Amino acid sequence: MAVDIASALGMGTGINTTELVASLVSAARAPKQNAISDRVSTNEARISALASAKSSLSTFSTALTDLLKSSAYSGQAASSDATIATVATIPGGTPKGLPAQIEILQLASAQVLQSAALTDSAATAGTGTLTITTGSTSVDVTLTSPANTLADLASAINGVNAGVTATVVSDKNGARLVLKGASGQDSAFTITAGADADADLARFAFDGTSGPMTRSQTAQDALIRIDNVDMQFASNTVTGAIPNLRIDLNRAAPGTIVTLATTQPTTTMRDLVQEFVSAYNELKKALNSATATGTNGVGGGALSSDPGVRDMSRRLAALTSTPLAESGAFRTLSDIGVTTNRDGTLTLNTTVLDKAIAADPAAVTAMLNPTVADADNPGIAGALKSVTDYLNGTDGPLAASAASYDKLKASLKKQLEALDTSMESYEAQLTKTYSAMQARLTQLQSVRSYMEQQIKVWSSDNR
Repeated sequence: MAVDIASALGMGTGINTTELVASLVSAARAPKQNAISDRVSTNEARISALASAKSSLSTFSTALTDLLKSSAYSGQAASSDATIATVATIPGGTPKGLPAQIEILQLASAQVLQSAALTDSAATAGTGTLTITTGSTSVDVTLTSPANTLADLASAINGVNAGVTATVVSDKNGARLVLKGASGQDSAFTITAGADADADLARFAFDGTSGPMTRSQTAQDALIRIDNVDMQFASNTVTGAIPNLRIDLNRAAPGTIVTLATTQPTTTMRDLVQEFVSAYNELKKALNSATATGTNGVGGGALSSDPGVRDMSRRLAALTSTPLAESGAFRTLSDIGVTTNRDGTLTLNTTVLDKAIAADPAAVTAMLNPTVADADNPGIAGALKSVTDYLNGTDGPLAASAASYDKLKASLKKQLEALDTSMESYEAQLTKTYSAMQARLTQLQSVRSYMEQQIKVWSSDNR
């Protein structure tokens, strides 16, 4: 920046040090600060582009994995006799071990007790304490007058959360207290009248076998047999017998075998491959844009020289030749018509794909979406996840790129701080120098004024 020194000196009015120093400091700072700021902007663009690439890859991998877990590709669970048992998949996984044969020998049931009939729900139930015991847990229920009717007793039982539900049922014979526990034999309960219970309240006792209360239903577990393996459950809703499958037991049918299986998927493997290629190409086009070299180094992408993203592109490109199955007629995506273009995007030859599906649909399905995925049989989702995990790993190439950008960001921040410190020192130095010059100029101006006055005096005396 050019500085008009003569103008700044004021030609006899003294040096304008504030303006002069500010101009000189700005002239010295601008090129250095602009250079650092340009590097900061470039580095921030790279950090943003790298984060976007990582996020896009992770989103693609997760979406593919979740898609293959859905019933659209794995099929819906079904029962050959819904009157005996119905089934439904549990979110988060695909049922394993189907088809399976189930026989329901016995349904789970809850213990139910009923009292003798009283006049109505407002009839006196008595006063004192009843103790409800389920397993090793005991809860006391206490009635006191005047809140001691049959309805009050039901309300008090429900209020103590003893695992027993109380209701008052009324019919032409009167009103009765009905108690129901949870299903399963371990939920059987007893009712004991305390020492303070009067004769009326003692009518609601049950020792586990008999008593004034009548047991109308016994607590018992469900007994089932799956593929000739006997199992026992406290509920008629079974979730632990077959992974990721809920079985609802509707009625006991000893001797009747029901088949549990999955229906055919509503979405075909052909659709899956087409969706994969389309989603992959969207991701690859974004990467190509971010890594473009431009013309003569101008107009390139933010990640044109990033080694981590170049490694990402190479590994994604290798997916078409990566074995997805250990054996079988079809082992790679290229075997079913997926090829890689020069720009890294994919092309699907639907003729080849259709021919493969027609020849051996089970083999194509097993390759793309194996029933049990492992290192040797990863399937399409497993292969992509393996690439994603490596690239996004703590010591992976994308983490290394991110670390280098973060390091540069910290370095550039320090450079800006150092520039501020340097310019502050330079400003102080200039201020000191020009302040001294101003003081000297003031002295010279004083001498000049004195001499001018003397000359005027001498000129007056010589007349």
